[in-house]
Parts: sequence; structure tokens; C-alpha cells
Amino acid sequence: MIELTEPRAHHDCQVLVIGSGAGGATTAATLAEAGIDVLIVEEGGWVEQDSVVPFSLEQMDLQYRSGGVTVALGRPSIAYTEGCCAGGGTEVNSGLYRRPSKATLERWRKNYAIDDFDDDEFYAACDEVEQALSVQTVPGRQTPASELLRRGAAALGWRHDEIPRWMTYPNGNDAAAGRRQSMTRTYLPRAVRAGARLLCEHRVDRLIIDRQRAFRAELTGPAGEPVTIDFGDVIVCAGAIHTPALLQRSGFRGLVGKALAMHPTVKLAARFNEAINVVNDVPVHQVKEFAPELSFGGSASHPGLVALALTDNWAEMRDAVTAWPNIAVYYAAITSQGRGRVTSLPGLRDPLVTYRLTRRDRDLLGQGLARLALVMLEAGAREVYPSFKGAPTVRSRSDLAQLTAGFSANAASVMTVHLCSTVPMGSDRSKAAADSFGRLFGADNVHVNDASLLPDAPGVNPQASVMAVALRNARHFIEEHS
Repeated sequence: MIELTEPRAHHDCQVLVIGSGAGGATTAATLAEAGIDVLIVEEGGWVEQDSVVPFSLEQMDLQYRSGGVTVALGRPSIAYTEGCCAGGGTEVNSGLYRRPSKATLERWRKNYAIDDFDDDEFYAACDEVEQALSVQTVPGRQTPASELLRRGAAALGWRHDEIPRWMTYPNGNDAAAGRRQSMTRTYLPRAVRAGARLLCEHRVDRLIIDRQRAFRAELTGPAGEPVTIDFGDVIVCAGAIHTPALLQRSGFRGLVGKALAMHPTVKLAARFNEAINVVNDVPVHQVKEFAPELSFGGSASHPGLVALALTDNWAEMRDAVTAWPNIAVYYAAITSQGRGRVTSLPGLRDPLVTYRLTRRDRDLLGQGLARLALVMLEAGAREVYPSFKGAPTVRSRSDLAQLTAGFSANAASVMTVHLCSTVPMGSDRSKAAADSFGRLFGADNVHVNDASLLPDAPGVNPQASVMAVALRNARHFIEEHS
């Protein structure tokens, strides 16, 4: 564990970085290594990566915001999860990594008029991130659940591949001994070694602004005590929900929080004749035959999560839970055309989050679930349990028609772990809330450098995009202030 900054009533710094996840840690390390005085503030605590069981209730309590029980209201409402700890979401996600496509970069550049957004420069930043995080494929054999997904896709002739992860494998080909290279093991230690300070268990309530310039942050400390921080510049990296919420509490409105994008997912549980469940890992294969609109992958399959996947039709499917060693959970994710909002309301600690799926989104979720069930049948599943109310148990191809006819997005357990686009960057002020390098419009020294900046959902895990953009913007900040 690195040395944390001791709490006190007041702090001063040259640059205040709010949030320590993929965007915040990368930003802080880059600035600190350039000799800038950086203070990182994190609302959650420091939790050693090996000190809690992955996907356990203890981890949900210690490392997720609100114990993982957060939701974007709508028809249907969409459950989402956020990390709330040192390292943010990188401490709790599965570590899967994929670069955005050139088509995605071109769409962002064109639709939002992002200046100096060069493909080669962006992918060079990805190269740097991949080296820092030891991004690589799994040595040796993948988990049985991952191999089954690969087998089903191969039987159908559908395009699929193994997704690399930010992992090291100190025991060679022993994949089970892999260590996730999250921010608490990579960029945060780098930042502290370079002189940055890390203040955990402090919530930033608002920024104080005078004539478009922020100069002070008001916080609540770990015991509820008031804390203040004076700074020269502030870079907000609190995630796609809490970055816009903080900015709104500080008086910024406009387009802030008005274009939330995500990858909504639906799930199913597949039961096989043999034991295939690995409770502390996830499959590394994904099916990309229908990408970027639709993709399939594997989820965490802890026994409690298997039970959760069966609850939508518990009366029919509950007996299957005793066979959880033979069951794995899989998802179908879409790149949604719908958008949502994040709205900070007076007197409430957390913002109101809403999201609206389009008709195309709803149809695509149903198509995705049926195609995913087909993959599982081709992989040899004995039974497939789709996660929506009234869902049939699928045992053969002939049951897929009933699944498709009975599916309703409003009856499904829709969720997401990928949130972005609430402070989109670009020079087109009719669409963007921050300039091409993350400086908030209407402010001289308030910047954003996290998933909030991505103009729309990239169709892949967004961490590569977040970190590459964060490196780019942090270096631009250094050039402007040198």
C-alpha cells in the first residue's frame, strides 16, 4: 500500500485531480512526473486488491458505490455499477481491454469537431497504456466457460476472439494466478512516487467559482468534517455519473450531464452437463460477428450472481440454482442509440440518472438474447435460462421462437457497466460541453478527463479510450502550462 495523505482541515495544491480511476490516475501520474504539484482526492477508501474475494458481497460493500445498487430510471430501468474506491472501476472490473476502431475515432472527430485528434497519436498512447498495464492474452488454457463461448461461436462460423487483459502472470502459464494491473498497482503508485498526494475517503461537494475561475473545493471528510482545498487548476475525473453531478452542484449547466451513453446488456444463464463455473474469473472470449451494434461475452458467475440471473422467472428456474457449478452467466451487449441524463437535485446526495432506449435498442436486445442462446446451444448447453420475466427455458432451437416472441425489454433485467459521454469534448458547442482537450466551456481552469469526455459509446470496453484520451489531454495541459 502506498502512503496516503493525512486528513486535515485545509490543503493547497497546484492541480487538484478529483477521482482516482482510469482517467484520474493516468492524469495524476502524467502531471506529477512532469513536476506539477498534484493532489488526488478519492471518495472511496484504499482496498488492497487481494484482500477481498472478487464479486463477493464484501467487495460490493467496500469497492462499489452504494453497494452496487444503482439504477438509471426509465422503461426499462437500467442497473449500473460504479467503483467507489482508490483506483475506481479498474479495481472491480474484469480487466478486459480493447482499443476503439479507427471508424469510432473518425466518428468522434467528425461529429464533434475534435481538434488535433490524430489516429497515430491516439494509438501511440494506447501502446503506452498497454505496456504500463501489461495488456496480454491469457497464457495457457482459458476457463471452461470461456472455451464454451468460443466453441459455440466457432460452430456457427461467427467471428470471435480472445480479448486481452491488463494482467501479469507471475507463475507463467498459471492463468488462475494472474494479477490485475489496476490503478492501485500501476498509475497511482507512479503518481505518488513522482510526488503526488492521495487523499482517500473525502467527497468533493462543490467547487467555488469566481468569474469563470474555480479556486476552492469544499469537501466532506471521513468523519463528516468540512475540508477545503485551494488550487490553481482542477481536473474532474469522478466518472460519467459523478463528474457531471459535481459540475452541476458547482453551478455549471448547459450540456453537462445531458447526453449519457452506455452499452446496455441482457443476460442468460447456461447449464451444461459438466462443471464449468469458475467463481472468481470471467470468460475472455467475445463474439463480434455483429459488432459494433451487438456483441456477446461472459459475466461473473459467482453462485449469488447465478441465482440473480434466474430470479426473473424464479418459479420455473429456481431448481436449477443447486446446479450452479454447471452454470455460467453470459451477456449480449448493444451499442445503444438512446441517451440519458444525469441531474443533480438540491438536497440529494446522489444525482437522478435517467435513460431512454430507442425502439431499435429494444429490438436489438431481444435479437441479441436469442442469438446468444443459440451460441450456448451450439456449445452444448443442456438448458438456457434467459433473464426476463416469463422467459421460457430453452432446450433446443425450436424454443428460440418462443424466447423471441416473449421477450420485452421492459420485462428484462437490463444492466450496464460502461457509462460515458456526459461531458462530451469537441469544438462544436452545439454538441460538446468541453473543448477538444477537456477544458469545460464557461470556465478558465476547470477540466474533465475521464469517460465523461467520450462523445458516444465506443462499442467496446471504454477503458482503452479513457486512458488514451487522458494521456493526450494531460500532456496538452502540461504544454499549455509550461
